Amino acid sequence: MAHPQQIVELSQRIGEIAEQKIARINKINRATSYLALNALIEASRAGSAGDGFGVVAREVKRVSGEITQLSGELAHDLAAEVQRLGVLGDAVLERMEAQQGQRLTDLALNMIDIIDRNLYERSCDVRWWATDSAVVAAVEQRNRDAAAFASTRLGVILDSYTVYLDLWVVDADGNVLANGRPSRYPRVMGANVRGQAWFERAMATSSGQDFASTDIETQDRLNDALVATYSTAIRAGGAVDGQRLGVLAIFFDWQAQAKAVVEGVKFTQEERGRARAMLIDSKLRVIASSDEQGVLEETVTLNHRGRPLGFVRKEDGTLIGFAKTPGYETYRGMGWYGMISLAPPSSTEPAHAAEPGAAEPQDAAAVAE
Repeated sequence: MAHPQQIVELSQRIGEIAEQKIARINKINRATSYLALNALIEASRAGSAGDGFGVVAREVKRVSGEITQLSGELAHDLAAEVQRLGVLGDAVLERMEAQQGQRLTDLALNMIDIIDRNLYERSCDVRWWATDSAVVAAVEQRNRDAAAFASTRLGVILDSYTVYLDLWVVDADGNVLANGRPSRYPRVMGANVRGQAWFERAMATSSGQDFASTDIETQDRLNDALVATYSTAIRAGGAVDGQRLGVLAIFFDWQAQAKAVVEGVKFTQEERGRARAMLIDSKLRVIASSDEQGVLEETVTLNHRGRPLGFVRKEDGTLIGFAKTPGYETYRGMGWYGMISLAPPSSTEPAHAAEPGAAEPQDAAAVAE
């Protein structure tokens, strides 16, 4: 089925062609009228010898008049119908844009909802594991045996929770005492992380119920991997109100997990090749993209006009559906957006029927927990 935009463009083109052709008819008709007038003048000069020629000239002039009248009626009627076709096309386009825009918004909301639910689990994990006896002992005792046992314990956790790259135990001075994958990341142990946002914010938490989260970044000691970092203070005795003795930091494997979300958006066959699914941080920086382009480098323009979700059409015809993080349970989110960008179809692009079920939103259970 043709895209409504193509119908609108076609109606405009038909109007332009009709106007051009009618203008040519009028031009030719004016020339014919001038010839008929000249013929009448010459017939009049020829007297009785030009009577027959004058009859023909008058008939040509009469036919020319009828052509002029018909041309005017055609221009008037055709212009009215082309305008009506354009109005109908615009109305259809507006309805379809609203329907498509709402679907893109729903897909964007589904994406960010999946991310929120996933990161909510991360915020729970870090607060829970910070009370683990081996983790607490590592910062309380600060000796080699306690650190080695904590590393072993963190390794066991990582074997079960594959969404993490590494877990670190850090003392109050910012020194990393233990990590779960020392053989994979040998530059972690002994590193000092003072000044890093996740460490400073965790040390500033007021209770064991609080945590810190930071925007997506690369972590150089994890081989420059993209991470979402969650951290909280390790407290004396693992108590909620215990003295802050250090920090537990968990590094979520952002690239792999976010890729599963943005590439899992179910576009129709007709939309594929024109659509791009993105996750955007609060600064409108791309932090994940289905085409794997612009991550941490591209900043998008989003005229959301203060709305938490909706859709807009850019000047180039691209339709954007967006949804701001609503948060989940105790996780308020970080002001991120889910965004779907759909470029206008090419005039030479073949139309496709939608695949059955292709527009259904992704099931959150499909993303690894």
